[in-house]
Amino acid sequence: MTSIPFETPPGDVDPRRASPRFYYPLATIKCAGTPIFRSQDARDFACLLDVDPDVASWTCVGVELSYAAETYPTDFVVTGVDNQTFVVDVAHNLPKPPDWIALAAERAGHGYRPVAMEEFADSYRLRNAKDLLRYGFYRCPLGDRIRLLAALDEMGSLTVAESLAAFREGRPMGCLAALILQGFLEIPLDDALIGPDTAVRRIRD
Repeated sequence: MTSIPFETPPGDVDPRRASPRFYYPLATIKCAGTPIFRSQDARDFACLLDVDPDVASWTCVGVELSYAAETYPTDFVVTGVDNQTFVVDVAHNLPKPPDWIALAAERAGHGYRPVAMEEFADSYRLRNAKDLLRYGFYRCPLGDRIRLLAALDEMGSLTVAESLAAFREGRPMGCLAALILQGFLEIPLDDALIGPDTAVRRIRD
């Protein structure tokens, strides 16, 4: 099987303007439109967006900002649950945009946020988000979903190990991850890697 390339372009090609490539994990949850990432750092940040409860959606469309005759590529336009939008500029170290970038973003109706992924490199949240998104294309059967939600209504919370025992129709870990990513369940992502004792709770509107 031929592997999909994901390495940074060789030589002196500027990775900010290189042709988009495939980066892993492939699944997205809150992306509007086609996900196109310029780097693994950008792809990793999108994983964080997909598990952020304050993010309603994000897109890779309309991310280039212009001022006079200059243009500057960013990575995402993010819409929060409060309907506010901001463009995100992602790099491994803190991005160094031109001086006019915040003004250009404001004129486009957005805020501007630079992100240094080195700050998230060893975070549990990023590692857990990427683990969950391995199951991002999975869908939990209705019977399994109702069975687990009913158990959580009765018990209040369960551990991951206890939750897995509730699934009978689909793959247990795939079903559990799908329900977390789709907003039915919540687990702590910041304190440790997801394990058998991780608490699972139901999200209610």
